[in-house]
Amino acid sequence: MIKVQEIPLQQIYRPLPRANDPAKVTALMESIAEIGQIEPIDVLEVDGQYYGFSGCHRYEACQKLGKETIIARVRKAPRAVLKMHLA
Repeated sequence: MIKVQEIPLQQIYRPLPRANDPAKVTALMESIAEIGQIEPIDVLEVDGQYYGFSGCHRYEACQKLGKETIIARVRKAPRAVLKMHLA
């Protein structure tokens, strides 16, 4: 079951760091500041811990804006699913 909710940014672990396009982050910051976050990021919830693998630009934009939370689609998953994402 997938639910959309606000999650504190500091509770989302991002195990696969990637380089973001600064121009895209800046554009998202302007959009989020003006109209709010429209598209949720996707996170896995495994044993009460949130893991983010997508939405890197939105995540960074919210961070730089000083937001404490981010809107996310949360999907509960067993550890086996998490291991597939990390492989």
